[in-house]
Amino acid sequence: MARRYGWVFVTWLVLAAVPAWAENAAGVPWSSLSPAEQQLLARQHDQWDTLPPGRQQALERGAPRWLSMTPVERERAKQRFAHWKELPPAERQLIRDRWQKFRELSPEEQERVRRSYKRFRDLTPEQRQRLREAWHRWHELSPEQRAIMRERIRERRQQRGG
Repeated sequence: MARRYGWVFVTWLVLAAVPAWAENAAGVPWSSLSPAEQQLLARQHDQWDTLPPGRQQALERGAPRWLSMTPVERERAKQRFAHWKELPPAERQLIRDRWQKFRELSPEEQERVRRSYKRFRDLTPEQRQRLREAWHRWHELSPEQRAIMRERIRERRQQRGG
């Protein structure tokens, strides 16, 4: 059972994090995998040589990560993968596109996004909901209305000394 979920998670890593397979990359010989990695990927053994090289590489990169997880981390990963599978294809593609855009950011911009996400995650559910509602209201404004709001925000910050 654990191997099945391990394979599911490794597959999820490949599908979610790898935007495209490297077509001309060198494949990974099965014999180069550690015994633990071979056990985790045992269901792929028979077709390993027919997998695209990029997929072999992604599986090779994902296996140590899975093996290093605690049982609690593995369970959370299984739950996330189950949720991922339930998403409509269009939503999964949107997530992949956003992930690719994130990867194209500079390291400083990526860190800024991570900090913002952590601040959001640390909010209470009620605070998150209010923020989401404010975000939707903001995007319903016309560009002119947003410009007026930005100016008001700048003025308030200056009045407070910030």
